Order: sequence, then C-alpha cells, then structure tokens
Amino acid sequence: MNDFQDLSGITPKAIENLAKLNITNIFDLLFHLPLRYNDRTVITNISDITCNKELQVIGQVYNAKVVFGRRRMMTVTLIDDTGEITLRFFHFSSSQLKGLSDGKRMLCFGEPRRSGNRIEMIHPQYRVLQEHEIVTLSDRLEPVYPTTKGLQQKRLRSLVDKALKWAEKQKTVFEDVLQDMPGMSGEIIPMLEMLNEVHKPCADTDKQSLFDRQHPAQKRLVFDELLAHHLSIMKIRVRSNLRKSYQLKSNGSLTELFMQNLPFKLTNAQSKVLEEIKKDMSADHPMMRLVQGDVGSGKTVVALVACLYAVENNYQAAVMAPTELLAEQHFRYFSHHLLPLGVQVAWLASGLPARKKREMLELISTGTAAVVVGTHALFQDGVEFKNLAVSITDEQHRFGVQQRLQLTRKGTENTIHPHQLTMTATPIPRTLAMSMYAHLDHSVIDELPPGRKRITTVAIADSRRDNIIERIREVCQQGAQAYWVCSLIEESDALQSQAATDTHAHLQAQLSDLRIGLLHGRLKSTEKDAVMQDFINKKINVLVATTVIEVGVDVPNASLMIIENAERFGLAQLHQLRGRVGRGEKQSSCVLLYKAPLGDLAKKRLEALRDTTDGFELARIDLEIRGPGEVLGTKQSGDMQMRIANLSKDLALLPDVQKAAHWLLENHPERVEIVLRRWLGNAVEYANA
Repeated sequence: MNDFQDLSGITPKAIENLAKLNITNIFDLLFHLPLRYNDRTVITNISDITCNKELQVIGQVYNAKVVFGRRRMMTVTLIDDTGEITLRFFHFSSSQLKGLSDGKRMLCFGEPRRSGNRIEMIHPQYRVLQEHEIVTLSDRLEPVYPTTKGLQQKRLRSLVDKALKWAEKQKTVFEDVLQDMPGMSGEIIPMLEMLNEVHKPCADTDKQSLFDRQHPAQKRLVFDELLAHHLSIMKIRVRSNLRKSYQLKSNGSLTELFMQNLPFKLTNAQSKVLEEIKKDMSADHPMMRLVQGDVGSGKTVVALVACLYAVENNYQAAVMAPTELLAEQHFRYFSHHLLPLGVQVAWLASGLPARKKREMLELISTGTAAVVVGTHALFQDGVEFKNLAVSITDEQHRFGVQQRLQLTRKGTENTIHPHQLTMTATPIPRTLAMSMYAHLDHSVIDELPPGRKRITTVAIADSRRDNIIERIREVCQQGAQAYWVCSLIEESDALQSQAATDTHAHLQAQLSDLRIGLLHGRLKSTEKDAVMQDFINKKINVLVATTVIEVGVDVPNASLMIIENAERFGLAQLHQLRGRVGRGEKQSSCVLLYKAPLGDLAKKRLEALRDTTDGFELARIDLEIRGPGEVLGTKQSGDMQMRIANLSKDLALLPDVQKAAHWLLENHPERVEIVLRRWLGNAVEYANA
C-alpha cells in the first residue's frame, strides 16, 4: 500500500492531521469522498436570488461599516444592476474593512436568507476582484470534504487533486476488473473516471443524485468496495479449504444415548442443522459454519451434540461464551447431560482460584476433560489442549476477531486445524449475513420448540410503576417468578437511570411478602452462581438484575419480565432480554417500562418489539435503525469498517456483489488482488477468524 511518499509537498503536520480522518495513504485520500458540493459554476443576479440555497453573486461594495449593537459586526451592502444584498460578518479585522472601500468589485459565495424585507448573507466566502478582472467560472462543482482542525478545505482539495494526478499514472491498480463480465457490459465506468466524477462533478451533473448517493459513479465505487470486502472474506474460505482437519466419523453411540435421555424431541430445524454439522465434520478440511437461531430455538443442544461428535472420535471440544454467567450456565447444562454419559467436562474462567485453575488445566492438557467450557480465559497463555478438534464460539459477535482466532489456534497442531462452529442468538438479515460471513456456511434454526406461547409485550410509562409492582405480586402469588432488569448498577444523575441496587431495596419495601434477589456483574462468581441457583430453585420470587442475564439464562418458571428504562436499550438487546421468559408452559409477558417523552428512534424500537417476536424481522428493523456496524458488533470487535459503502442503504447491491466475486475467483483470480489492493492494501484481512 502506497503511503504518501509519491505525494509532493505534503508536510508531516498534514500527515498527522490526515491520520485523524483515518487517512494514512493515497488510496485513503482518493476514497475520502465529499460530504456535499458548492456550485460556483454560475453567477446569479441579485434579483434572482433564491433564499436558503447556496449561490454566487458579483457586485460593487457600498457602505462597508462597523455596527455596534448586541454584537459588534461589519456590514457590507453589495449592489449589481438588478438589486442589492447585505453581507454580515461577526468576525473580521480592520484590514478587511479597509479593503472593502466603496466601488470595489466582490465575488461572493454563501447562503442568502431573508431578514425582514431585506436579503442578507452571514459570513459568505468572498474575494475582492481586481479593477478589470474577468471572472473565469469553473465547469466543475466544488467538493466539500469531512475535515478536521488544522486541515482547511482548500488544503484538502489540493491534496486530493494531487492524489488524482498520481492515480492517472497507476493504470494497473485502477484496472476495471469487471469490464468483460456477462451482464455488466454497458454499466462499467472506468475507475479513474468515477473518482474524478465524484471528487469534481461536471457542472451539469444531477446534484440531487449526488446528494442521495444515487449517482452512477458513487454507486459503482460502493459496488467496488463491497466487492473488495466480499473477495477478502471469500479468500479466507478458499485458504481454509486447503487446510487439514480431523475427520470425525463415528457410530454415534454417545449421541444416540444422549438423544434417548432428552425429555423432548429435537425440532426439524435442529435436526437439519445437526446433519449439516455432521457432514462438515466428516470432511478432511475444517468446518466453518455459523448457526443463527432466534431466542429459545435450542442452539445449546446443537452445540452439545457437536461436541459429542468430537468426543466419539476421542478428541476434545471447546465452548467459549462471552460472559461468566453464560459460560457457567453452559457448564452446568453440559455437565448435567454429559457426566451420566461418562464424559468429563472442565470449566475455565479468569475468576477461578489458583488451585482450581491448575486442576482444570491438568484435565485439559491430559485430555481427561473431553469437553471444555469457559470464557476468553480459554485462549490465554498456559492453556494447552491435548487434541482440540472442535472449537465453538457462542454469541460470536461479542468477541473480537483476534479473540476468535486465538481459540482456534489453540487446537492447531501439526498443521491440523479444528472445526469451527460459531453461534449467535442475534438474528442477522440473510443477505447481510451471506455477505459479511461469506467465509462461513450458514445454518438457521428457524423453528421454536413445540408448546412455546407468544410473549405478550407492552410498553408502559414509568409513572405507572406502582401498577407494575402490583402485577408482580399477583404473578408471584400464582406460583410464577419475575425478572426486573435495570440498565445500571449504581445511580447516575446524567442518565437518570434507576440503579439495580436501589430498585432491589425499593421492591423489598414494596413487596415485603416476597423474596427479592439481586444479580449484577460486580458480584463475585460464587455469589452470582448462588443467586442464580436460588432463582432456578424457586427460592427467589423476583430477580432484580442488570443485563448480565441477557443471554443463556433459562428459568422455565419465570413468566414476567420488566425492563426498566427500555428506551435506553437497543432492539436486539431488548429482544434477547425478553427471551428470558416464555420458556415454560405459562403465558408470559414483557413490560417495557420507559421514561416519557420518547424520542422517535426509541418509539420505533418499542413499537417494533411490541408488534413482533420474530427475531429476523426485528433484525431487519434494527439494521434500518442502527446500521450494520452496530448489528454485527463491528465497533467492538474490530471487524469491518467501510469507507464509502453503507450496508443499511446499499443492501440491495449485495446479491450482484456476490455474483461478481464468484465470477472473478473462477475466471480471473489474477484480478482479485487488484481490487483488494486499492481498498484493503496490506492491512490484515479482518475476516481471518
């Protein structure tokens, strides 16, 4: 990747300022597109001025003066043959005032506004013209870029112009790789032409199409960027298929025994996904599969059976969860079902006492523990597996790229790579998932276990808190249990959010006849475990908790969920929290307690949650509201960041992007590097996990 050595006249200070805009090389500069454009291609008569629209006028200065009022200002009357306009400057120097003597000609650009019966411009850009100067108008719109302190628009435009001149000499890098693709003929605009058109559009360009990001040059650049990212991910899969893995073929004796002991029958969706996993694991290259399942669809059972496929072949399996609470829940679930089958399960988390940790590490390294469950502690130094054949990551979007990769590396021995299964309870729209996880095969558990009843969801203002508390009393007196979820552990004046500890004390006072528990992330692991066990064993009627219960917690007797400050949660998180109830035979309810008045986005989130329990439909709405970076968790995990493309707006392009990527890999693999170089350079491929 070329940095700035080929860009003449660029100073270390400019490089430092460019870095603040995430511009670290010439390609970054070329793909740093304008926010908007100034139209300096025409001169408007003052009498033809349209207010609230930027334009350019030429006139003679009359009566430039300093006015003293509530604010000191300089006013200038500008006159042409058709009328006059007032210019106002709140920041000015004495030399400016001196240079604007009566009769001077002035070229002025700004946004006119009406003030009473006059038209004025506030702080317009201007240039005093020479006495007989003829103004030469540009035939291009003037770009206005996102910039930063210390880097003026004029300087940034100059740097981009130099980058465009440099690009004209780099024919190979800007080759049009799709020019002969079937179905693309007639649609291809040369890359350099696209860049010039976006940075310096012609005067007659449809300005509205530029503003709406619908100009052909913009759309083609977006397509090219999406293509680069898609190819990058697909190359990971190509490399993966060249690696060797353990071929897990067995008689299924343990799996069959496990199935016989289950108190329920697997759904058709679960059975279908397990067949896909089994087929993958029997191959001699690593499985790379993403399992999506809505809340309560039974992903944990699928993960357990996947582990058994490894155990039946005398290999190890590891399951990594993002929180200790979820990992502990998995450990209890796996132990409950696997110990009767003679399968040893190890538990590993950072909070383990030193003696217990040494014991677990011994079980793992010797292979005594065939299944290992834990948090990110699984991939830390000192953890050695005997023969890890299956690596399972639950709630994969909570982990960064390098974290997911490190767990897989734990099982890499003698060039043999473990099978990878990643799971998420946060549904992702199918087209988006197929693009962003193109290196993974996809399975969807789109069927809930039989007997599950739809959860009734209501949004209620917190002014009716007392009514909600009375509802809790009724539910608990009927033998059920309830959750009360808070967004913070301690009081925060800034957020005006009720803390879990205060809510716990308040509910104890209001519901003195009930047993109220408290669960949050600052409790010790043993304390959290004890509270959760008491709730599971019905020793606690109401559990006040933070979002530590968001995923994995399974208490069939809990039928009421109160989410306080619901307007502060994201849609996916609200859906996950709601999924903690509705797991038994009782009709369940979720109350979204909000603080009025609601903002537009918060109102849209709560309405969507009230209207549907379909996680994939909620994921589609969430994508519209928050954008793909949040939905996929990329802001936390460091996965993908786009320069130009916006997946929530450009989703419709993805099917054609996928076709183009497959066509290039199959017919012109030598062109793939061209696309990758101009967009990704020598950066580490973000999808390498």
